[in-house]
Amino acid sequence: QVQLAESGGGSVQTGGSLRLSCEVSGLTDDNYWVGWFRQVPGKEREGIATSYRHRNLLVNEQYHDSVKGRFTISEDSVKNLVYLQMSLLKPEDTAMYFCAARSQRPGTTVSGAPLDRAFYDFWGQGTQVTVSS
Repeated sequence: QVQLAESGGGSVQTGGSLRLSCEVSGLTDDNYWVGWFRQVPGKEREGIATSYRHRNLLVNEQYHDSVKGRFTISEDSVKNLVYLQMSLLKPEDTAMYFCAARSQRPGTTVSGAPLDRAFYDFWGQGTQVTVSS
């Protein structure tokens, strides 16, 4: 059974930093896409960061324009953790943050866009991030 579990959310002031963690378990293939999304009430869930985990490395990183230069996706392959390091946080970053995963075997192709919600098969329950001014 595939499970994703986010942690690390909390409250921070403008300009502060947080690091979110996503523990991924149950995937039969070590090669997969991982994405970070966020959602505020009444709005669509938006993709903000994604990367492809291949041979214990993250490649093909992509970021939404709103977080470029401030957020970084990384991983600890030993612990099966994917991180989202968030810096220079703004009140508009306040949201529920989710991680998501989709397997892709090397040499195969998949359709869709990795920052698109529909691209992913598995989701965590989310962790709240609140940035106060």
